[in-house]
Amino acid sequence: MKIGFIGAGAMGKPMAKNLLAAGYEVYVYDLVEANVKELEGFGAKACADSGELSGKADLIITSLPNAKIVETVMTGKGGVMENCKPGAIIMDMSSVAPATTKAMAKAGEKYGVKYMDAPVSGGVSGATAGTLTIMVGCDEETYEKVSPILKVLGKNIYHVGEAGAGDAIKIVNNLLLGTSMAALAEALVLGAKLGLKAETMKEVISVSSGRSYALEAKFDKFIMADAFDTGFAVDLQYKDLGLALDAAKDVAAPLPLTAAAAQVFEMARAKGLNRQDISAVIKVWEDLAGVKVKDC
Repeated sequence: MKIGFIGAGAMGKPMAKNLLAAGYEVYVYDLVEANVKELEGFGAKACADSGELSGKADLIITSLPNAKIVETVMTGKGGVMENCKPGAIIMDMSSVAPATTKAMAKAGEKYGVKYMDAPVSGGVSGATAGTLTIMVGCDEETYEKVSPILKVLGKNIYHVGEAGAGDAIKIVNNLLLGTSMAALAEALVLGAKLGLKAETMKEVISVSSGRSYALEAKFDKFIMADAFDTGFAVDLQYKDLGLALDAAKDVAAPLPLTAAAAQVFEMARAKGLNRQDISAVIKVWEDLAGVKVKDC
């Protein structure tokens, strides 16, 4: 199976490298020429645009920043769908709303192509190691065809339903991450104001009902180390909370806690923390409260 990869950024590039290492023939296109050149060094074949790539591949994988770009790449003039081979499969691994994926899947029917979503969790380290969690939305037949490719890219593969279902569960997961991180930041700053030591809070909460992934992943490596320049960016978490709020509007589902968390991340963005790890939201409350959790 010939694979086309569109979007060789922080996530896409290591995934493409893993496919090349596994022996697949990979065509690549990205607006950043340096990314393409790097992949050429690993055996990828560069394409001038997404249309050229689509005409050569049996499976087109996309890893793109947002829904607007996905829609343009897919249905724009000279884009993927009008240049695909009949029977080709398009696998979008971007984080977009379920409604976007469903619309693209419907558009794909007109061109005789299968469109599926396969958003991921695990970050750049997971993409590099090939240990991503991948949430797949497509029909059973398509899933069987792409399973060998998915197993190269990830460790935990879940077929969760039809097109759009992968995006839906990714939104639910990242909603929980964002709200948990916002709550943890508030709680730690409250504890500091009440005179508690940071390590005491971690020790007790870690074995009590308030424990969370946010505490386990963010306390030592980011908050106590005062090191926020790596990890999952505030901007990306803000985007994911926005996707959840948009999806909720489509199905009339109230999300008051998500809306509040989105405002916390908006405050962090207003402070210029856009590219820092999501744990940097603690700085919002530390500045307001006049404490530094790591120093307590």
